[in-house]
Amino acid sequence: MQRQARAVRIGLRSALTLVLVSAVGVAAFGWPLLAAPDSGLAHAQDAPWLFAALLPLLLAVVVATLSDNGVDSKAIAMIGVLAAAGAALRPLGAGTAGIEPMFFLMVLSGRVLGPGFGFVLGALSMFASALLTGGVGPWMPFQMLSMGWVCMGAGLLPGRDTLRGRGELLLIAAYGAVASVLYGTVMNLQGWTYLGGLSTGVSFVPGDPVADNLGRFLVYCLATSLGWDLPRAALTVVLALALGPSVLRALRRATRRAAFDTPARFAGPGPARAPQGDDASAQSGETAATSRRNPDETPASS
Repeated sequence: MQRQARAVRIGLRSALTLVLVSAVGVAAFGWPLLAAPDSGLAHAQDAPWLFAALLPLLLAVVVATLSDNGVDSKAIAMIGVLAAAGAALRPLGAGTAGIEPMFFLMVLSGRVLGPGFGFVLGALSMFASALLTGGVGPWMPFQMLSMGWVCMGAGLLPGRDTLRGRGELLLIAAYGAVASVLYGTVMNLQGWTYLGGLSTGVSFVPGDPVADNLGRFLVYCLATSLGWDLPRAALTVVLALALGPSVLRALRRATRRAAFDTPARFAGPGPARAPQGDDASAQSGETAATSRRNPDETPASS
């Protein structure tokens, strides 16, 4: 099998930035489980400040990834095209019963083009779709981070250069199903903190033991979001199996033609070539015309 080119590689700087923002993201998602009730962090009105802090960190990952290892205009153009396609696909389901067709494209793109490209593509696609649909809010940085993880995980799947055919499709479909459910679960953790203080069996209770809060969170997910997560997973599987071969071939063909891994080479000036055929006749005609215009001048050389 021919080794697949990566449009965006993860260099040392972008890897460190990605680890940092992922660690901050995990802490921001899970802070309610560890915060004390009198710390001030356990109140839902404080959560948007944490959400807003994630946005510049996500932008730092994008900038570091694009600037590492000499990303060229071809990779940036492909990111823009796929991010626009993902943003256009997201409103088609309009959030109805979890129907989000953009997931299958994000997973396939991350599979073909690698984890670095996948993270950047996932974050930018969610940002563009939020602007397109008016979904800008404190949840947007978390959506960007979660979708970045989904696409990056697709790029880390095994057998990227060797696995093809039915086996690859089954692997992608299985990952897409799991990632679709996990995406909904992680986003539930972001919104669940707003239920703090309510007298329900699924509310977040600041300062309670982690096991008790996790039990209530599991009930909350089963009661509220599973009806959206499972259809999202089912649609991702169906689209991956039905359209996966065509989309994978198109993405791999575009990657080969773009030649991301081929360094640019500039040849020096070569020896002058004597004019031949029509070129020689044209040059002779130009010399004769010059002589007629300037009868007192003669060509310096013949």
